[in-house]
Amino acid sequence: MTITVLKPNQLEKNNMEEQKDDLTSLIGNTPKVTGIGGIFFFSDNPQETKDWYAKNLGFEMSAWGTSSFESRNLNNPDEIESLQWSPFKKGDEYFSPSKKDFMINYRVQNIEGLVNKLKENGVTILDEVATYDYGKFIHIMDGEGNKIELWEPK
Repeated sequence: MTITVLKPNQLEKNNMEEQKDDLTSLIGNTPKVTGIGGIFFFSDNPQETKDWYAKNLGFEMSAWGTSSFESRNLNNPDEIESLQWSPFKKGDEYFSPSKKDFMINYRVQNIEGLVNKLKENGVTILDEVATYDYGKFIHIMDGEGNKIELWEPK
């Protein structure tokens, strides 16, 4: 008995590679949340709260008043991701129109595609995508009245 191993010709190999590249780019560009970018909450005295966390839990505060937790992206270990932590003065308008005492920032990919999907689903969009040198942001409301910040890092 003779077994013949068929090898794909160059055209078939090129087509397979193109399909793989198309799938990889599609997966890497799917509009979705990829992680948590920040945790923000109300405090009666944000400075005392920051001081307490620094003294007791070792939080280091940045010049702009947040603590940053860094980690590596499992799919791209050279990429460093950060999670921002910050108390806000109770009643700060940044959380409006939410009446909740917290706001979560979600890290996303393809923010424009995600906004289109959210609009199609009838989600309340509070503002337009704002672009800064550290990424793009937009705010939405979830079904429970929580304001959510979406962030696509650069």
